[in-house]
Amino acid sequence: MELQTLKKLVRQGEGLHVEFKLKAKFPEKIVREMAAFANAEGGTVFIGVSDDRKIFGLKNANEEEFVMIRALERYCSPPLSYSIEKVPIDDSHEVLAFIVPKSPDAQVYYILENPKRKTTPKRVYIRVADRTIQASKEMREILKGRQKQKNFGFQYGLKEQQLFKYLDRNPFITVKTFAQEVDITRAIASRTLVLLVLAGVLQIIPNEVEDRFYLASDQP
Repeated sequence: MELQTLKKLVRQGEGLHVEFKLKAKFPEKIVREMAAFANAEGGTVFIGVSDDRKIFGLKNANEEEFVMIRALERYCSPPLSYSIEKVPIDDSHEVLAFIVPKSPDAQVYYILENPKRKTTPKRVYIRVADRTIQASKEMREILKGRQKQKNFGFQYGLKEQQLFKYLDRNPFITVKTFAQEVDITRAIASRTLVLLVLAGVLQIIPNEVEDRFYLASDQP
């Protein structure tokens, strides 16, 4: 990557595909960002760039690279696919670019290490705009379904009719609201919405509080 390309990306700021980190001071947090990119549309983490879009570079880029590689081996499952580029800023500083493609075959889990627990919990993170958030149960099921690369169908029954009537009057619906409106269990509401997303009828917009489901033809 050329310096001019880097400057152009930095001017555009952080977003769905770009994250800035000044240093690899907390490598586990950077790994979480990279796992989120893999579970979404892919992206690049630039180390040596501040949140306010200033390019400082790293004096010891090799050391920071080593720290990140070790962290990626430790905190990701399955192993994360990525490539590394170094962008020279001056004679003594470089920016590290960790380029992460979209994961085609499996969800990438972020491993939470806790010595007080017998089991090692895993979390799935995704990228939404310029934020990294933990994926909901519904989002995880949708990711699994998409990786199967098959066509999904659904039955147009009473609950689906009521759902579409609701979406005629409101821009979006949540699992909780759907269950209440149609008087069904949360589990059935969840499965129905997930299937409709996989069938291409609805789209999901992940949210830290509660995911929102829109008609696929609408622009949230």
